[in-house]
This record gives sequence, structure tokens and C-alpha cells, in this order.
Amino acid sequence: MPDSSAPVPRGDEILDQIRGTFAVKGFDGASMQDLARAAGMSVGNFYRYFPSKAAIVEAIVRRDLEGVERDFAAVVSSDDPMARLREILRYRIEVELCEEDAPLWAEITAMAHRNPEIAGICERMETEIRRAFLGIFARVTGQPPAEAEARFAAHAAFLVMLVRAWALDWPQKRAGAVELKSLLLRSIDATLDEVARCEAQGASKARGLPCGA
Repeated sequence: MPDSSAPVPRGDEILDQIRGTFAVKGFDGASMQDLARAAGMSVGNFYRYFPSKAAIVEAIVRRDLEGVERDFAAVVSSDDPMARLREILRYRIEVELCEEDAPLWAEITAMAHRNPEIAGICERMETEIRRAFLGIFARVTGQPPAEAEARFAAHAAFLVMLVRAWALDWPQKRAGAVELKSLLLRSIDATLDEVARCEAQGASKARGLPCGA
């Protein structure tokens, strides 16, 4: 857990101050002047930290990825990695993407469809997350990394896709949102259950049984 008494880097402090403006006005609607004003800075000083809106998105993604890396480190060190992973994904869906982060990530995800630079930033993030999933799956099933990647690449990609779709659509206020969220969480559980079956059958390798047999 990070030391809460440590000073917040100035760049991160600025991100906290501008994220609401960025989420409400959007990538195209929020000018650098708007963002500098939200941060309580002159435009010239603001540019010293973030020379472009793409740089802001990259910083937001970087910081989110650092949080993901901490979460996955907690999964790996857990006595029950799969249970911990379920908890983290559920928290991501039920809390983080249902509160103040939801409009921001909906906007960033939508931007990626319009802006190749933002798309590249988001793709690099998703690649890192897929790799982290595969590392966890290799650990819990006892499979070599190459075998785990061959067996579970689609599972990792599907989990990333589910979370991304929820962030993009942000349907929390739509009719049927509760049922939709329940269906999403069941899909996540079913995907992890397939991996868990391989974990449970690790001893069956000696008998030549495939995962899920």
C-alpha cells in the first residue's frame, strides 16, 4: 500500500484537479485554457507539465496502469490468487467505474476510436493488462508462460474487453443497468472459472487430462 503521508507529485496533483473538466467537456471540448484554469495555473505553466491533451491522457493511463500493477502484485502474493482477482475485478466494475472515474474513462475510450495517438496509448495499456492476466493464469495453473499464453490468451483478452465495454458504455443510469452489471459479473466469473478448472486439475497432467476434462 502506498505511503499516504508521501507528497503527491505535482503532475499527479494537476491530474486530480483537471479530471472533472476533462470528463465533462471531453477531449475535443476541453481547451488547454480550460484545463489550466481548473488547475489554477497559467496556460504557460500548465504546458510545462502537459504539452498536449494527448500527454494528459497518457499520464492518466500511466497512473491507472500503476494502480493495476499494484492490484496484480497483490493477486500474485495472495494465498488465493483467483479469489483476489475476482475481488479486484468486481471492485473495478461496481465501484471505480460507477463513480467519478466512469465519465472520464468513457471519454478516453471513446477518444481512442477517433484519435490514433490515444488509441496507441490505450492499446499499450491493454497489452500490459493482458500480459498481467496471463502471468497470473500461468502461476495459478502451474503452466509454463508460453503454454499459459496459448491456452488463455482469449480469456485474458475477453476480460479486458468486458471491462473496456463497461467503461465505454457507462450504462449505470440506464434501465436494466443492474441486470446488465449482474450479467457482466457472471461472464467474468465464468471466464475465471475456466481458468480455475485448469488450476484444480493441475495434478491431472500426469494422467494426460486436458483442462476442463
